[in-house]
Amino acid sequence: MKYRIWGDQGQAALEKASICLLNCGPTGTEALKNLVLGGIGSVTVVDDSKVEPSDLGNNFLLDEGCLGHSRAKSICSFLQELNDAVKAKYVEESVATMIDTNPSFFSEFTVVIATQLPESSLLKLDGICGSANIVLVAARSYGLTGLVRVSIKEHCVIESKPDHFLDDLRLHNPWTELKQFAKSIDICDKDAVVHKHTPYIVILVRLAEKWADAHDGQLPSTRQEKREFKDLIRAHMLNVDEDNYKEAVESSYKVSLTPGISNEIRQIIDDSSSEVNFSSSDFWVLVSALKEFITNEGNGELPLEGTIPDMTSLTEYYVSLQKIYQAKAESDCLAMEHRVKSILKRIGRDPESISRAYIKTFCKNTRKLKVCRYRSMEEEFSSPALSEVQKYFADEDSCYLFDKYVILELANS
Repeated sequence: MKYRIWGDQGQAALEKASICLLNCGPTGTEALKNLVLGGIGSVTVVDDSKVEPSDLGNNFLLDEGCLGHSRAKSICSFLQELNDAVKAKYVEESVATMIDTNPSFFSEFTVVIATQLPESSLLKLDGICGSANIVLVAARSYGLTGLVRVSIKEHCVIESKPDHFLDDLRLHNPWTELKQFAKSIDICDKDAVVHKHTPYIVILVRLAEKWADAHDGQLPSTRQEKREFKDLIRAHMLNVDEDNYKEAVESSYKVSLTPGISNEIRQIIDDSSSEVNFSSSDFWVLVSALKEFITNEGNGELPLEGTIPDMTSLTEYYVSLQKIYQAKAESDCLAMEHRVKSILKRIGRDPESISRAYIKTFCKNTRKLKVCRYRSMEEEFSSPALSEVQKYFADEDSCYLFDKYVILELANS
């Protein structure tokens, strides 16, 4: 199976996931269809309804042959036709009864998807899932309008995949091997081919050093200094058609980036959860190791990602740069691995319980870590602000507006 936009870690998580769907109406069925096609591990459908004529008009997985039969059984049968590698089970029991009398039933699942549940049942289910640290996805549809609410105490993301992110080139703080490589190349070489194919990383490292030597060790910081630094780059051009020097000018701001880490990552590192113990998740063990790495081997920086973008360059120069960045990233990852094992041993866990592949993925994405924390549904529904709005929209004429408000409020919570 191809690893789609969610990558190999995401695909692995899908393959291990066990999903429970409560009520297999059109909303729940559509959700399961997408998960099954994506390669989910297993699904369990809980629904005590029989297929009625009204189901045929809104549920694409049901046909006339299903009339009068178990809706859950029929849905599971069609889901396995879509992907027979997925284990599909069904339970013909009232969802409300299951929530009231058998809360332990939900403990075996990774995610519970609850559709069209009344508020009372939803609040009970949220308490059950919250205590077991199970993701609850509550969905409700009203014709062409609907809402989706995700409920979990904490969700930690390593591969957040932001739309825009700067390359991790460390031009503001180059390490020894990168400096040595840059010095080995003469950026004043009069050979036209060599000059116009010197990678812009080398150009910026050399000229940033030249600038610092002339400015008491400081890199360009003000708008005027940055403009003068660009002029310095242009002054080294031999011809106007040198794309590598144009790339250097466009990327010149990278030498002026502030060393260190972002405020968002600092908040994660300083979070109380980074003080780990035996029951801490792998994510927080890695954050704890990251905190130690920054103070020690990282000299205030995160582990290097180890990749470089395409650029105008001689092949041999580009390959050499790739190896330098990869070697630095590997060295940082190795240091992180030693610290992870040390922490695991210290808290009484198996030092090998976190794989090197997972540590490597974490190191490559340390600038993109996310920690999402949610209010419980009970906290949300008992919010004084929501109560005030309910009073304001109490009359029938305002019900439609109130529904819209609630949908937006839930979406933004």
